[in-house]
Amino acid sequence: MADIREIRQAGDRTRLALLAIALLVVGSVFSMLFSVTTGASDASILDVISNMTGSEAALSTRDRIIIFDIRLPRAILGFLIGASLAVSGTVMQGLFRNPLADPGLVGVSSGASLGAVAMIVLGGGIAAPLEALLGIYALPTAAFGGGLVTTLLLYRIATRHGQTSVATMLLAGIALGALALAITGLLIYMANDQQLRDLTFWSMGSLAGATWTKIAAASPIILLSFTALPFMARGLNAITLGEAAAFHMGVPVQRLKNVAIVGVAAATGASVAVSGGIGFVGIVVPHILRMAIGPDHRFLLPAAALLGGSLLIFADVLARTLVAPAELPIGIITAAVGGPFFLWILLRQRSRLAL
Repeated sequence: MADIREIRQAGDRTRLALLAIALLVVGSVFSMLFSVTTGASDASILDVISNMTGSEAALSTRDRIIIFDIRLPRAILGFLIGASLAVSGTVMQGLFRNPLADPGLVGVSSGASLGAVAMIVLGGGIAAPLEALLGIYALPTAAFGGGLVTTLLLYRIATRHGQTSVATMLLAGIALGALALAITGLLIYMANDQQLRDLTFWSMGSLAGATWTKIAAASPIILLSFTALPFMARGLNAITLGEAAAFHMGVPVQRLKNVAIVGVAAATGASVAVSGGIGFVGIVVPHILRMAIGPDHRFLLPAAALLGGSLLIFADVLARTLVAPAELPIGIITAAVGGPFFLWILLRQRSRLAL
């Protein structure tokens, strides 16, 4: 512990960051095993591991169906969504140089929700040809389109003469989010009873409908957006000094912005499409990690993916066990825990954040 304190005081947190990432990898594996073995089935972690290694007698047929067809897809999807939201928040905060930037707060999630709701409500009408063409990818694609349009509008409004205004970005995000919610409300007004029931539960965020099909629809988009992360870390580190300084350091600033914007829209859109609105993951996780391992995006981005995924898995376990056999929407859990925690962070850091 004394060595860790000395490293933090010296300013070089590389060893601390690598240690934190190693611990987060272990924690992520534990969270997956904890998720698939928690619930009505009495299968133990050892039984699950034995079955995965080829022992068919370790689990009954009932437990095998519960774990591998219900819980495992739910855990994998929860980890992917948590990772994508946390990474999206980290990238937006680095790109806009603003600790309050988050896909939910600046309207990107609202735009993605609008795209998804439009596909759900209009999929049997004017959007039927598009739904038939895209198949299982129709909903993630619509959400991606909504998130991308919102992100591009936000960036165009907040940037002038190559400089991004933090205040304009936040205000524009609120305005665009309100506009997207207004159009979403109009579409919900047009929905039938079955669509209304689906939309009500979906809007609060849930992993209850997780299937291997949904993983197949969302994971390629999320994982593809993650492939650019190793190439963005250096640019995001440089852009914290300002866009002009980053440009003179050899960073292709405009290309970095384009890749970051498309990546955030893709990851957020795919996540919102399969899980609904889940807040505070993208804003709380980066703050926790910056306080622990520092602002270096080389370590911050992979750590955010691991911590975001693990936290959302634990939130999902709470959502399905607190009021069992019923289930709470996971968005309620993340908001109830993330809201007060974020306020505590703001109060603790407000002098440094100049709030």
